[in-house]
Amino acid sequence: MLKTGKTLAALTAGMLALSACGGNSGSSSSPKELKLWHYEGPDSAMGVAWNQAIKEFEQTHPGVKVKFEEKGFEQIQKTAPMVLNSKDAPDILEYNKGNATAGLLAKQGLLTDMSAEVTKRGWDKQLAPNIAETAKYDAKGIMGGDKWYGVPNYAEYLQVFYNKKLFDKYGVKVPTTFDEFTAAMDTFAKKGVTPLANGGAEYPAQQYLYQLALSKADRPWVDRYERYTGKVDFHDPAWTYAANTFSDWVKKGYIAKNSVSVKAENAGTSFISGKYPMFFSGSWWYGRFEKEIKDFDWDTFLWPGTKMTLGSSGNLWVVPKGSENKKLAYDFIDITMKKDIQNLLADNGGVPVAADPNGVKDPKNKKLIQNYQTLAGSDGLGFYPDWPAPGYYDVLVAGTQKLINGSASPDKVLDSFAKPYDENLSNIGH
Repeated sequence: MLKTGKTLAALTAGMLALSACGGNSGSSSSPKELKLWHYEGPDSAMGVAWNQAIKEFEQTHPGVKVKFEEKGFEQIQKTAPMVLNSKDAPDILEYNKGNATAGLLAKQGLLTDMSAEVTKRGWDKQLAPNIAETAKYDAKGIMGGDKWYGVPNYAEYLQVFYNKKLFDKYGVKVPTTFDEFTAAMDTFAKKGVTPLANGGAEYPAQQYLYQLALSKADRPWVDRYERYTGKVDFHDPAWTYAANTFSDWVKKGYIAKNSVSVKAENAGTSFISGKYPMFFSGSWWYGRFEKEIKDFDWDTFLWPGTKMTLGSSGNLWVVPKGSENKKLAYDFIDITMKKDIQNLLADNGGVPVAADPNGVKDPKNKKLIQNYQTLAGSDGLGFYPDWPAPGYYDVLVAGTQKLINGSASPDKVLDSFAKPYDENLSNIGH
């Protein structure tokens, strides 16, 4: 999701003979270089694990150095189509999954089809089917296709983070059903405490909305919406329930009206500060909460009363079509899939796709992985609402903001979702 961090210095290795390394292009005797971009902060689970992977890569590839550049999420998102078609493109980079992102680049011919390599190295055997789905695209750039254009080495999903101190203070028990969840929010609201941290200016609000829809949905519903397998009705029972319930939660004080202009970062830090009892958001916050929350105990629970929850693979390692060091890029991906890197991800609050929970020390981190495995094993990952169309993220932000400030009815907001969605279907000839 949306993450930025401080730029790390490029990592270097000793310069040895080219003959010692396993590159795939050129005949020059000078040392090779693997140019790598990603946008994870150095203290994040992914940043820590991938930094170690870089070290292991350089140790196993004498004469090759990794030139790492950390880019901002928005920077890569907005410039990738232009940069990947130029001489400035990296050999490998982290990129967001979904039709409007990785799928669009695949359709434009900017990414390498890695299908043969995925099979050869056995990466497909390490990924659950609904995780693999986000890495494969068809000729139109639609997710779940027949060719692998990326490989994820971590996963992510949403859960409710809760403040144990505030739960104890107001006598609220951890809910196990949806009725208990709404009763808990009602208790907080009646005490003058807004129960849910929210950010209306970025992703949190639309993810609350989509989760409400997912609670009334199933896999065919998700496939129709995300993969265009059938007609989408934005006034069906799931979407109608979601919009009406979200609007009702604002009126009841479960979601603050003044959260309309709050960004995701501020929503997260407001939970860190102890202001809100709960925050429904992604596992990408997990490691940060572990490091930064000092004044209260916290834990998590899955959204109660639903079979499906927002989540998917993490972002993808993709190899630009013009990469001159594709074999080196594949070797790096391979290292990130190995057990030691996967368990390092887990020990730092990440959700690895191929870790051994028995090798994870922290009980909370073990629970994080087990919850993911529960969702992945039951086909319960419902992806994200902004994936279906380019620019759809902004459409959803605008719609949920109207639900928060009451400037449009739920029915009108759902109309606003339908128009650009249908226009995208026409644009791709679907």
